[in-house]
Amino acid sequence: MQQYTGGWFRIFVVGSVLLGLSACSMPQMRDTGYHQVRPGDTLYSIAFNYGLDYREIARWNRITSPYRIYPGQQLSLSPVDPQALKPLAYYSKPVVEKSISARKPEQRPDPPKPKKPKAETTAAKQQAPAARRSTVKTKPIEQNSPSGNQNVTASSKWRWPAAGKVVTRFALQQGKKGIDIRGRVGQPILATAGGEVVYSGKGLIGYGNMVIIKHSDTYLSAYGHNRRLLVGEGERVGAGQKIAEMGQRSKSGSILHFEIRKNGRPVDPMRYLPTKN
Repeated sequence: MQQYTGGWFRIFVVGSVLLGLSACSMPQMRDTGYHQVRPGDTLYSIAFNYGLDYREIARWNRITSPYRIYPGQQLSLSPVDPQALKPLAYYSKPVVEKSISARKPEQRPDPPKPKKPKAETTAAKQQAPAARRSTVKTKPIEQNSPSGNQNVTASSKWRWPAAGKVVTRFALQQGKKGIDIRGRVGQPILATAGGEVVYSGKGLIGYGNMVIIKHSDTYLSAYGHNRRLLVGEGERVGAGQKIAEMGQRSKSGSILHFEIRKNGRPVDPMRYLPTKN
């Protein structure tokens, strides 16, 4: 019996050690609700790591452009105030209440004549907020759509980031957020489209030396497992410009891991890249 109990104790100790090691090797998990900024982090790399839109994190933490963050800073990964996500609903509620109180006199059998001008004024006020709400909703779409369509939607605007065979395809349900392209060590890695480098480093676990390029408010592209990075944060690059050199990915050989994010969420790069002949 004592030997049996000792066996269970050894299993418990080994399991605890392995759990501790796995926790050390994993990045901060989103279920904590917060991320503590580390040296080398950018708002874009943090958003990329958690599968969020950088604008969401900026809004939740009241960070404005150019989105500067500092080591040790604690960032919320969800809205602290639920109303922050729905400012329109917050402002529309009083409008609805006013419209109800204004219409009550009209429902009475014999409303006094002096009340009619007030009803007309209230109706005018009701129409004005509705027009403003419509403008607020449509304006971001008008701003984002042209940049997204012109820069990255058409296949002619995208370029393959590296020559080689696609050995791993996009499968989000299986945890595959991009594609892997096999090549050779030192092979040029090219910008798939023009934009601004918003991250260049090796701070994201599982991606090695990595470059993230912002093409528009909607689209980002990411290039992982490089031997050498040739661009820095803040640099503007053109489509087809050499930004890195392909590196070695352990037993997988020389691989480029390539991702495209739309509003912070992974999408299938094969839907954007031109068809190979």
